[in-house]
Amino acid sequence: MSITLADQDALTLRTAAWGAVSLMSAAGAAGSPHKAATEGSIALTSATGLVGHVLTKAPKGLNGKSVAELADQVLPALTAAVSLLKKQAPPEADNFRRTVIVAIEAAARTHQGEPSPTMAEMIRKITGALDAA
Repeated sequence: MSITLADQDALTLRTAAWGAVSLMSAAGAAGSPHKAATEGSIALTSATGLVGHVLTKAPKGLNGKSVAELADQVLPALTAAVSLLKKQAPPEADNFRRTVIVAIEAAARTHQGEPSPTMAEMIRKITGALDAA
């Protein structure tokens, strides 16, 4: 089964996934945001299937926003991306969700020990948005 996503749909997936990594990086700003972003980015670009093809490049326009502005854009995009994929390619919805979870876990692992309370809360918000679909 071959699925082709419209440009806007692909942008929604990119915004959701790359934005989740950006949120984790911002939440870990007290530690090493660059390392969190790097680890999360590696996880996204390692994805396979339709999701892997879509996530090969980051969307433009996520930089330079406050955490609140970024969350306002990214959290709804996460829910929309999973909903979209559930309708068009259900196995890819699971692939997308797993890919984002791996990316945020990779970003969280850049800290020693448990994630900070801020990072733990961001993980909760991201997974909540993924599960809301």
